[in-house]
Formats: sequence, C-alpha cells, structure tokens
Amino acid sequence: MTEQLLRTPLCDLAGVRHPIVQTGMGWVAGPSLVSATANAGGLGVLASATMTLSQLTDAVREVKERTGEPFGVNLRADAGDAEERVDLLIREGVKVASFALAPSQRLIGKLKDAGVVVVPSIGARRHAEKVAAWGADAVLVQGGEGGGHTGAVATTLLLPQVVDAVDIPVIAAGGFFDGRGLAAALCYGAAGVAMGTRFLLTTDSRVPDEVKRSYLTAQVGDTVVTSKVDGLPHRMLRTDLTESAESRGLLRRLPDALRQAVAFKSLTGMSWRQLVTDGLAMRKAQKLPLHRVLLAANTPMLIKSALVDGRPEAGVLPAGQVVGMIDELPSCEKLIDTLITEAAATLRRTGALSA
Repeated sequence: MTEQLLRTPLCDLAGVRHPIVQTGMGWVAGPSLVSATANAGGLGVLASATMTLSQLTDAVREVKERTGEPFGVNLRADAGDAEERVDLLIREGVKVASFALAPSQRLIGKLKDAGVVVVPSIGARRHAEKVAAWGADAVLVQGGEGGGHTGAVATTLLLPQVVDAVDIPVIAAGGFFDGRGLAAALCYGAAGVAMGTRFLLTTDSRVPDEVKRSYLTAQVGDTVVTSKVDGLPHRMLRTDLTESAESRGLLRRLPDALRQAVAFKSLTGMSWRQLVTDGLAMRKAQKLPLHRVLLAANTPMLIKSALVDGRPEAGVLPAGQVVGMIDELPSCEKLIDTLITEAAATLRRTGALSA
C-alpha cells in the first residue's frame, strides 16, 4: 500500500490517506466498492438514491464490517425521507455526507453539529458560494466532462473559478482518470479529485463483466449528452437506445417513463404518495417543468437494466468522457496506488514537489 505522498486539506478533513474520492454512483457504489476504496486509503461514497432507508441501513453497516476506515454516503437533499437518512448517518457514525443537490442550511447545521463532514456537489460558482456561506465543509465541483447528470462548463474553467471564490477545500471531478490529472487538479488549487467512471471500471465494482467490456471498448468521443432520456442533461455512452431517444418525440417517451416509475416503485417498496412527494420536491428544487419530472422516472430503472441486470441494450450506461482513455480493470488498491505514485512523480518533474 502506497505511503501518504500527497497530504491535502481533504485528507485532514475526511481522515483519509489519499486525496481521492470514489463518487456515489447509483447501483454501482455499494458496500464492496466503497470498502475497497476506503481500505486503499481513498474516500469511498455509498450511493443511497437507489436504496430504501432499510437497505441503506444494511449497506452502511456492511461497509463498517468490511473496513474501519472513514467513508461517506451520498444523499438526495430533495428526498422525502432526507431527514431520516441524515439521522441514520449521525447514528451510525458515518464520516462524510455528500449531496448531489445543495442541502438546506438547516440540514448542513444538523450534520455539522454531529461531527459529520458535509460535501455538496455543485456545478456553478454561485452554488459553491451559497453552500460555503451555509457552512459546508467542502464542495465537489463537476465539470461537463463528467458522466451522469452534468453541466456544460469544462472542469478546467469551472475549477479555478470555484477555488478562487471559496475558502473551503474544493474537490475536482469530471475528466480525471490518472495521476497526471490528479497533479493538475492540485496545481489548480483543488484538494483532491473525485472519479466515477474510473472506479466503475475496477475489479471491485460489481458491474457485470460483459457491461464493463462495453465501457472498455469505447473510444474518445463515444459519449453523448442528452436530455431526451430523463429530461436532464445526462452524459452516457452512445447506444441504440440513446439514438432512439434522440429521435422520438416527447409524447412517445412519456409512457415509457411512467412504466419505469411503476417498476421503480415496485422495486423499492415506495408508496405512490412518497413517489409523488419526491417528484414534486425534485420539481421544486431543480425548477423543472412537469414533463421533465416524469421523464426523470426513467433514470433509476434504465441504469439498473444496464449496470445491474447486465442488459446494456435495454438501459443506459452513464460515462464520463474519460471512458475512451481506460483500457484495464485494476483493483481499487492498485488504482489508487498508481494514481498517487504518478501524481507525485509528475509534481516532482515540474519542481512542485521536492524529492
């Protein structure tokens, strides 16, 4: 296991050896991947949006059985049971709470009072300034290169804006896959990097091997950003399904979205009331028109079809642009060791890190 060659404010804040975060990818970031990342010295983050509260409880406890290292849980701030999930993190002693959308100032305060580190993800400088003023401990900045729901501004432009705007640690995401990228992010002023696609493509990820092969054979340029699948800009691998979605009108896509919502309700055991409540909360938080909220029901089940059931032809494959640069499946330990070693060597070559 690589020694601590790069100690940054993120390491001190989260209690990890290396400034590397594995993001909370739905259906992917489960106990095995999170604990493997934690044991390798990075910050593993459980994805809770595709879990019921009971499933999240079991997952948190399984991670704690697999590792004694700090880890995090990613939460939806607009979920109907967000308060109960926050209480769970506090009760179970989870080190970090990350959020895909900005949590309320009250939730941030509640977590901080309990000693939980709060790290919202943001896509604009003004959002970083807002959550920093509310007391967030750090922010995760994802540029447009990132997979899944993403923005339009490149990491190389967004990252320095945010670093200059806030006085809390900034974690860079979107476009990172090797040690050179980590070194570059640190030179920009980031406290570390977060990666999704790179951790999905490890031996510790439980994504089916045949699906991983679909990722490994992708070339640079094989991703597409579309809002036709779930109503929000979403970067994924270009497939027959995405091409079909691009060519179909709204009226032809809405029935599929409703069927997927019924399937997600059945899978999670959610009541119709809770499903509608969450949908309305999403609409308010993201200022979405109703038809886009309905399309958003597509996302969990389409991703599950590909990443869990192993049926990429029936689902979507979220992917960052870095997918075309990845051609191997290391363990999390090997990946993190390589990243740290390469980053340190790169910084030494530039004179930024003494021998």
